[in-house]
Amino acid sequence: MKHHPVDFVAWERSENIEGNDYNPNSVAPPEMVLLVTSIEEDGYTMPVVGSPEEDIIRIVDGFHRRKAERKSRKISQSTQGRLPVTYIRESRRELSERMASTIRHNRARGTHDITLMSEIVRELISIGKSGTWISKHIGMDMDEILRLKQLTGLAALFADREFSIRDLVKK
Repeated sequence: MKHHPVDFVAWERSENIEGNDYNPNSVAPPEMVLLVTSIEEDGYTMPVVGSPEEDIIRIVDGFHRRKAERKSRKISQSTQGRLPVTYIRESRRELSERMASTIRHNRARGTHDITLMSEIVRELISIGKSGTWISKHIGMDMDEILRLKQLTGLAALFADREFSIRDLVKK
């Protein structure tokens, strides 16, 4: 099962693990309290997903699990200041692949901030990813991608195709 990242879980020092700057997911304060309680009571049942960089491990999924360890002395003591980490597949470590993975993890679990999701779409388009790529890798349909493009207000996001008002009123 070595082709699955969860086949190996490493206990990495928490101070060597950092969040990413593109995650649109947020946890409301009551749910954050619940997450801390869950880890204090049940332990870590899901590792953080990371991608190794030069001197750190960049979080792909699990930012709030790391935040819980930093916030709770009980958790930190029980893990000796470490976090369980699995590593994203080496073939998926480019920024666009990590962004897509983060969104897939999040969308499978909960809701997202629409403004931040629009920024993700803008960023992926600006680095050359097509609507088809975004749809496949993040699980959005083309209408949702169009709506998020419109929210950013950037004409450049529509540069890859001819666009008219008829596109908005179709259907």
